[in-house]
Amino acid sequence: MTGAGVVALGCCLCVSLAAAMAVGISIGTVNLPLGTVWRVIGHHLGILDDPPAPIDDQIVWKFRTPRVLLAAVVGGGLGVAGTCLQVLARNALADPYVLGVSSGAAFGAVLVVATGIGAGLGVSGGAFLAALVTLSLVFLLAQRSGQIAPTRLILAGVAVSYLTTAATSFVQLYVNPLELRGIMFWLLGSLSGASWADLRIPTAVIAVSMVWLLARARAMNVMTTGDENAGALGVDVQRFRLELLVVSSVLTAATVAVAGGIGFVGLMVPHAVRFVVGPDHRRVLPIGLLSGAVFMVVVDLASRIVDKPNELPVGIFTAALGAPFFLILLRRTRGTL
Repeated sequence: MTGAGVVALGCCLCVSLAAAMAVGISIGTVNLPLGTVWRVIGHHLGILDDPPAPIDDQIVWKFRTPRVLLAAVVGGGLGVAGTCLQVLARNALADPYVLGVSSGAAFGAVLVVATGIGAGLGVSGGAFLAALVTLSLVFLLAQRSGQIAPTRLILAGVAVSYLTTAATSFVQLYVNPLELRGIMFWLLGSLSGASWADLRIPTAVIAVSMVWLLARARAMNVMTTGDENAGALGVDVQRFRLELLVVSSVLTAATVAVAGGIGFVGLMVPHAVRFVVGPDHRRVLPIGLLSGAVFMVVVDLASRIVDKPNELPVGIFTAALGAPFFLILLRRTRGTL
C-alpha cells in the first residue's frame, strides 16, 4: 500500500472509531438518540450551553462515555503490545498473553478481592503490580548466559501462566460465593464499571509507548530479518529485545488491570494490519492502534446488546473470533514454526 493509501486508511479508521464510539454511547439497556449524546458531550466540553436532563447526563457522561473510551484505549494498547511481542519473539503466533502477564494480573486481582491483601491499591492496582512481578519472573527464567532467547521466553511465559492460573483457582476456592460471579466476569474480560479514573494510567502508558516505538520502528523492521542481520546493521539485539519485552508487558499490564483477561486482540490485530499495509512498522503501529480501538469498541457494544438487558464478558466474543483465527494462522505458518 502506498503512503497516500495508508493516510487514507488512517482517516477512515478515525472516522470509523468516532462513529463506533457514538453508537456505543447511544445504545445500551436504555437507547438514547445521537442528538442527546451530542447534547450531553457538547455541554461538558463547553460547546453547548443548554444543560441536558440529569438522567441523560448521568447515563452518557458518567457511565457510557468513559466505558467506550476505555474500550478504545484497551483495544489499541493490546494491538500495539501484540505487535511488539511478535517482533520480540519472531513468532507469528505470539500475543501479549503468552508472557503470562494476563494470568499474573488475574491472580493479583483475585488475591485482593479474596484476602484484602493490598486493598489500599484496589483491584486494578493489585492486578498491575502482580503483572509486573510476573514479568520480572518470566524475564529471569528466560535468560541464558545473560541473554534472552525467544524460545525460552515463550516457554517461561507459558510455565508462569500455568502457575499463576493454578494459584488463582486455589484462591477462588476461598472466595465468598457472592463475589465469585464478579471475579469470573473480570477474569473473562469486562469493561463494565469503567470510570474516568480508569483511563489515566493506560492512556499515559500507551502514549509514551507509541512515541518510543515509532522512534524505533526502523529497528523493529530490522529485527524481523533475524538477529545476525539486525546486529550487522547496528542494532543491539539483546538490549532492544529487553526493551520490547518491557514495553509490551507494561502495555499488557496496564490494559489487563482495568479490563481483565481479554484475549486474542493482540494476535488478530497486528496480522490483519500487516496483511493490509505491509510489514513496515512505521505504518503497522499507528494503524494497529486505531484498528484495535475500533475492534474493541465494536466488541464491547456487542457484549451489551446480544443478550439485553444482560451483559456478557468481552472475552467470550474475542475468543470466539480469535480461536478460529489462531487455527487458520497456525495452518498457514505450520511449515515455519
